[in-house]
Formats: sequence, structure tokens, C-alpha cells
Amino acid sequence: GDSPLTGVLSFDSLARSLERMLNQANVQKAVLVGHSMGGMVALQAWTHCPERIEGLVIAASSPAFGQQDGDFQQQFVAQRLAPLNAGKTMAQVADRLVPSMVAPQALPPGAMLPDYPPGLALAHACMSAVPPDTYRAALQALVTFEQRAALPSITVPTLCLAGEHDKTAPPEVLRRMAQKIPGAQFECIPGVGHLMGFEQEAPFHQAILNFCTTSF
Repeated sequence: GDSPLTGVLSFDSLARSLERMLNQANVQKAVLVGHSMGGMVALQAWTHCPERIEGLVIAASSPAFGQQDGDFQQQFVAQRLAPLNAGKTMAQVADRLVPSMVAPQALPPGAMLPDYPPGLALAHACMSAVPPDTYRAALQALVTFEQRAALPSITVPTLCLAGEHDKTAPPEVLRRMAQKIPGAQFECIPGVGHLMGFEQEAPFHQAILNFCTTSF
């Protein structure tokens, strides 16, 4: 996400970029692991190039964000863009976002960046590196996402992975998504929030490894 935008950012363009990446890496089929917005890209890729997908891991994500012009969606975008519109940097945006996305025990109250554990320091660095224009474009694209109708068409092994304390993509959202995908598995990692892989790397990786070991 730290490279500049080269065109209009949409889920269709992201899925096409993913396919080009597979081509450049000479990968014919892959198990896609998508976290948060990346999970949405993985679902979009299924509708774009299903023949390239061996399996799916959809982590802390959702099959839709609702109506682009809905009150909740407009309020969500406005709240997320308010710091940038007020002149804040992406690092300052990350200062607020990271603590709001993790489990209650992940950070002590009032923790500053030097006190962050390595995983959350990495999450902060990743957010800080996103160019503001890309962040704005991603938020505008996010509220357009809608792939609920595609879920019953998924025919590859799929894991829907939730975090116990995730308020952005609550476990029940992932559970319902798994119920709509034929044969999909649902798992909830205890003690983590939306940034599950940054909060507790080991159980996140183990869940994916177990899924791949038993599914392929």
C-alpha cells in the first residue's frame, strides 16, 4: 500500500492486479489469504478468476459493506477521513486506529508507540506508510463492496477466520458468511481483535496451517 496510486482504486482493479501478480510469479493456482479489506479482494478475485484459486482464507472481513450512499457508510467514511481533513498525518491516524482495532488486553491504556509490542508496532508502521490519497481512495472503495450473492458459488475449501474481540468484522459476520459458502469452515481466535495476525501471530498462523493441512 505504500506505492502511489496508478489509477482508479476499485475492488475490480485490485482483483485484476492480484491476477497479474500471480502471472508474474508464474503461479497458476493459489490459496488466497485475505485479511480485512484483503479478504474482500479475495472474494472479488473469486468472481474474476476462480480458475486461479485453490482455496480461500477470509480473515476479519465481510462479504459486503452495505449501500454506498447509506447513512452508516457515509458516517464511517467521514469519521475515518476527519483526521486527514484536519491536517493529521497517516502516522497520527495510526496512533488512533491501532488501539481501536485490537483486543482490550493487547495494549495498556494510554500506551505510546515505543511501548507497543513488535506486532502492533509493525501494524502501526504499515498504516503510517500508506499514502493519504491511497487511504482516501480505499475508504471510498470499501463502501461500494458487495459480494454476498457470490458466496454460494464458492466451490473451493474456505476458512472464515474471526477474532473474538473484533468490532470491525465481528465473529457473527464471519460465522454467517461461512454458513453461506458450501463446506466452509469457521474459526474464532480467542483474545484478539481486528488486527489478529499482528496481535497474536502464532494462533493466526496455526489456524491457517491447520486449514491447509486438512484441506489440501
